[in-house]
Amino acid sequence: MKKITILLVLILLSVSFSFAQQASNYTIKHLDNCNDELSNFGTSYYGENQIIYASPDRKHRIVKDIWNPNQQPFLDLFIGDISEDGEIINSKQLLGEVRTKYHEADVVFTKDLSTVYFTRDNYYKNVRKKDESGMTHLALYKADVVSSGVWQNIVEFPYNDKDFSIGHPALSADEKTLYFISDMPGTLGKTDVFKVSILGDNTYSSPENLGKSVNTPGREMFSFVSKNDILYYSSDGLNGKGGLDIYAYDLKNKNGKPTNLGAPINSYKDDFAFLINDSSKTGYFSSNRGAGKGDDDIYFFKQEKEITLNCDQKIKGIVKDKKTGRRISDALVVLYDSAGDVIEEVVVTETARFSFDIDCMSVYKVEASKDGYTIDFKEFESHPELKLELALDIEKETSQTIATTTGPSTPTTVSNNNPPQDNYEPDSPGFVADYSSCQGALDRVNNIYFDLNKSFIREDARYELARVVRVMKRCTNYKVEASSHTDSRASNKYNNSLSQRRAQATVDYITRVGGIASHRIHAKGYGETRLLNRCKDGVKCSEGEHQINRRTEFTIINM
Repeated sequence: MKKITILLVLILLSVSFSFAQQASNYTIKHLDNCNDELSNFGTSYYGENQIIYASPDRKHRIVKDIWNPNQQPFLDLFIGDISEDGEIINSKQLLGEVRTKYHEADVVFTKDLSTVYFTRDNYYKNVRKKDESGMTHLALYKADVVSSGVWQNIVEFPYNDKDFSIGHPALSADEKTLYFISDMPGTLGKTDVFKVSILGDNTYSSPENLGKSVNTPGREMFSFVSKNDILYYSSDGLNGKGGLDIYAYDLKNKNGKPTNLGAPINSYKDDFAFLINDSSKTGYFSSNRGAGKGDDDIYFFKQEKEITLNCDQKIKGIVKDKKTGRRISDALVVLYDSAGDVIEEVVVTETARFSFDIDCMSVYKVEASKDGYTIDFKEFESHPELKLELALDIEKETSQTIATTTGPSTPTTVSNNNPPQDNYEPDSPGFVADYSSCQGALDRVNNIYFDLNKSFIREDARYELARVVRVMKRCTNYKVEASSHTDSRASNKYNNSLSQRRAQATVDYITRVGGIASHRIHAKGYGETRLLNRCKDGVKCSEGEHQINRRTEFTIINM
């Protein structure tokens, strides 16, 4: 193989920040009594002292009702008492007409507790409706609640349809507007927040999409409206920490925008089903973060101080010579969101100054580069108390020669004009021929690789990801871990975060593009803890050597 030798004069850009320490708006507590190894989530107040939530039916039956995507029993609704410390105790299953052999979840009551709106599989009057592919979508229902607490006179929402889902209901403070989540026609993304006016006698106005101020190209889920008409909902289409994040939006402010609730409410996993008692400033939310017992767990929280809605911030900085203090022009400074997408970029002029507008409670990265210079960066999470001063200091180093060898051990980019001799599409006819046996099938899938400081899926990775999808569709008992790694550059904390974003980007591609159920593939970031070569901290390595470590591997964790 030919060696490509590149002579570079290296100049270091170092990034320094100073900011005030963040005082968290919330304290959280994992609940012991209502959580177990299964999925428990989606709380709703029933009066002041009781909580209703969704959980799989654990009763032993001769014929087990199992939902295939997660191999757990179908969800039923449970009611429990709220203890002084926020625990949900004395839980029991809701009985009566509300209980079916399919999913029931996500409810909201009127203030007088006489009416309830709830989500269920599209199953009404003993008829289960399916679309052309055989899938049953979610539907919305209304019921009367009698004094004994029994639900009766169940009526389906008039806009339910076999071809799309409607669910996750929420009521406005005056109870004249019903909010819900749907992927009905008119949806801007995968699922959106909609609303209708409640006209009485089981009639409603036409559904209205809340628009781009709330909805994104991603998923909006699990709506709740507080007494102050603050809409709380989850989204994976905004600049969050990862997965579904919980946001607050003031419905009274038409010029407002969603505000991320930040840590510890939000994590790098899915956080959703936020619920707050405005009087006690306490509430509940659900999450599949690693600290829980099962797939999804319920958490209790206390709001320590008011959140700042529609919070705008600005970061400012300057590029200068580290030794002389002289300002350096023509450097490119780029602002990235948490997904690694470019938000804004600027080439500094003679003043060497730059500034960016940012949102509160969001994750960003600032990166500086210039021809003949190395790339340096800083990742941070904004919040109302953040006082950010950024200096990009340039320091010259001695010239050195870096040899990059393209060989079997070094990943190469796949040209679109000359792709490998294999079928690219996940459902291609070559699937059976290539993977007729599951034994060792995943061993034939290569690692995928990432650019420096990036977590987006490269074009050359799509070929290998298509092979992963083919294997998993053939070998339906496989559960896989997407294990992502970084090179040794940057801090351990940053690399742990970066590797988790790479793993999540890999999983998102396989589930969203490839159609693999999310419970079958798990994202895990290992940072720089599993280097494949000598390139640890302090060791000078070529870009080709560093590239080998910037990878995602695929491992079977359960057959």
